[in-house]
Amino acid sequence: MNDILRLKERVEIAIEIGESYYREFKSGFEGKPNSKTARDISEIKYDIAKTLVAFANADGGELFVGIEDNHDVTGLPHKPERINDILNSPKDCVLKETPLFLKQASIITYEDKIVLYFAVSKGADYVHLTSKGECFQRKDRESVPTASEKIIFDRNEKASREYDRQFVDIAKITDLDNELIENVSRQISKHISSEKLLQYLDLAEFDGSSLKLRRASLLLFSKKSSKWHPRLQVRILKVNGTEEKTGEQFNVTEVGEANGNIFQLIESSWDLLRPHLTDTRFSQDAIFRNQIMYPELACREALVNAITHRDYSNEGRGIEVKIFDDRLVINNPGELLSSITISDLKSLSGVHQSRNTYIARVLRETGFVRELGEGIRRIHELMRSNDMVEPVLESKNKTFSITLFYKHVYSPEEKLWIEEFDSLTISREQKTVIRLGVNGRLISAKEIFDTVGIVDEKEYRELIESLRTHGILSTTMSSIEASKYKHKYGGSRKAVPRYQIHKPTNKSIQVMDEEDRSEYARIYVGNIPYDITEEKLYEVLSKFGEVVDVIIPRWSGGDRDGKSKGFCFVEFEKRISANNALNSTNPIIIDGRKLGFKESKKLIN
Repeated sequence: MNDILRLKERVEIAIEIGESYYREFKSGFEGKPNSKTARDISEIKYDIAKTLVAFANADGGELFVGIEDNHDVTGLPHKPERINDILNSPKDCVLKETPLFLKQASIITYEDKIVLYFAVSKGADYVHLTSKGECFQRKDRESVPTASEKIIFDRNEKASREYDRQFVDIAKITDLDNELIENVSRQISKHISSEKLLQYLDLAEFDGSSLKLRRASLLLFSKKSSKWHPRLQVRILKVNGTEEKTGEQFNVTEVGEANGNIFQLIESSWDLLRPHLTDTRFSQDAIFRNQIMYPELACREALVNAITHRDYSNEGRGIEVKIFDDRLVINNPGELLSSITISDLKSLSGVHQSRNTYIARVLRETGFVRELGEGIRRIHELMRSNDMVEPVLESKNKTFSITLFYKHVYSPEEKLWIEEFDSLTISREQKTVIRLGVNGRLISAKEIFDTVGIVDEKEYRELIESLRTHGILSTTMSSIEASKYKHKYGGSRKAVPRYQIHKPTNKSIQVMDEEDRSEYARIYVGNIPYDITEEKLYEVLSKFGEVVDVIIPRWSGGDRDGKSKGFCFVEFEKRISANNALNSTNPIIIDGRKLGFKESKKLIN
C-alpha cells in the first residue's frame, strides 16, 4: 500500500512542477490581492468544464481547483454543499451527448484547505463540447476555442491512438529498468518512488492488489524491448547517390540499427546518425576537410519527433533514416492524424495532436521534447537560420516523413556573389565567411566566430588560413592598427572589421598581418588564484608579449559561484610571446601561487 500514489502527493508534485500542457490550476477566489472574495459557483463550474473539454479534445490532463497560478494553495472557501455542486461540473456543464471519460473527480484536504482534483483521459469516441455547445482544445498551457471539424478523426485511428494506453496483464514492474525509472523520477520530483512515478504519469494503476502497467511504460522503460514490441528500432541507411536503385545497380547499405526502449533508442540512434551529418572532402589546398551538411539540432529534433509520434500499433515496421548525397529522409510508421494537415504543420503555429499520449507526456516532462507542437517549428527555424531550404513534410501510404535538403537559400545579391566562387572546392564554413563578405564588405573576427559557430581559436585560425590559401581573403589593417579602433567596438579587437573577401584570381592575395599566419598561440595557465581577474592576468603576463585574450573558466552556483576553477587560457598576439611564457625560468607568483604554463590544444567549454 505504500506504493500507492495518494491524492495529497499529487497536489505536492503539481505544486513542485507547475502548470503545463497536461496540468492546470484554477482559483476559488476573485478580486484584488488584499480583498479577495469567493468566486461565483457558475463561473467556476464553467471554467472546469471548459478546461476538461479542452484536455479531452487534446491528450488528456489534470485540473486542480483551489491552487493559484503562483502555486499557492488557497483552497475553496465555499460551503460543503456548494463544493459538491462544483464537483459535478463535468456532468452539469458538459454536453451530455459528448460525455467525458473521467479518471478521477475528488475532494482533497490539503493543509486544512479544500482542493478539487479532476483527471480526464484523451477522447477517442467524441469531439467533446461544453453544455453551451462550445468546443475547446488544449494548446500549450491554454484552452482555446477550436472548430469541431479540426478534431474529428477517422475511426480507424482509434487503434493507434489507444495503443500506448492499453494495460498489459502479463507485464510486471520487474520487467522495467528500475534504474532508468529512478533517474526519470529524480528529474521530475525528488520525493517519489518508482511505483508512484508510474502512477503519477498514468503509466500504471493500482487495482487493489497489484500494479497494472500500460504499454507506454514498457515502450519507455522495458529491460527487453523486443519482448513487448518487435520493431522498437531505428534503421540508418546510406544511399550512394540521389536516388535508390535496384538489381545490379543496388546502391543502399545499412549503417546500423538501434534497438531498445524509447529512452535508449533516442540516444543510440542519434549516436549512429550523427557521424553521417558531415562529409569529408578533398579541398584544393590538398587537405581532407569535414564539411557539415545539416544542422545537428534540426536532425536530432526530427529524429526524436519520429520516435515520439510514430504509430506503435504497427508492429511490423520501425523507423528508417535514409541518407542520400543531397538529402536526409526520416520515415516513421503512421500518417498524420486526420485532425492535423500538412498545411497546419507548415503554418508553424504549433498545432499538434499526440497519437501516443502517455509517451509524449513523459518525454515532455523529462525534457526530451520541447513544448508539444514546437518540434516542426524548431526544425524549420534551424534550417532557415542556417540558410538552408525548408524541410519537406509528407503524409501518405501509412507513413509520415520529413526531408532535410543539403541546399542553401541566398538573396539574389548573395547568390550572384557566391557563384563567383564556384570554381573553388569550399566547405560550408568557408562559404559562410564568403557570404558575410558579400561584395567586399569588411568582416570582423567576432562575426566569423558567431556566425560559423566556432568555439576554438585554433579552428578559427585554420579557417582563416584556408581562405587565404584559396587567395580570396586579405586583411585590411594590422593587429596594431585594429587595437586603435577597438574602443569603438566595445573594447574588443576581435570586433573590429578588418577582413575582406575577394573574387578568385590566379594570383595570391598579399597578406598584411603576419600574426594571422603565425602558429597557434594559446597556452594553458594553471594554479591561478580563485578570486583573480582577467585584468590582473593581462597585466602580469604582458611581460612575455601582447596578450590578446584571457579566458577564465568559472564556477556557476553554490559557494564557489563566480570563482575561477584554478586555471585559465591565455592567447598571445605572437607565437614567440607564447614560447617566452612556456620557456620562462623565472617563476610568476600571484597571491602566493606559482603559475604553471603548458601548451593548450583543448576546446574551451
